[in-house]
Amino acid sequence: MEVNATAELLRELGNRVRAARIARNDTMEVFAQRLGVSLGTVRALERGLPSVQIGVWLNALWILDSLEPMRRVLEPRESVLDRARALDKPLRQRASKRSR
Repeated sequence: MEVNATAELLRELGNRVRAARIARNDTMEVFAQRLGVSLGTVRALERGLPSVQIGVWLNALWILDSLEPMRRVLEPRESVLDRARALDKPLRQRASKRSR
């Protein structure tokens, strides 16, 4: 089962990849060669099909100089208050092994 929001986002990203490829004046064939995938995979990528492997997506973003924003995906978020609390907590230490 596919979530509608996911399908919509994939189509939007596929359209953006297509627009970026065209802006670079790359044909689908040249882009497929640079990615190391088939022409059908590039078509699927640009249509936003969920069957395209995430590695292909990331390689396409790298080729289009758009990979950097992906580094922030699922980045841990910590507030200033969380940082202050962490400084106040004593470091946890393991108990020493008991001798028998």
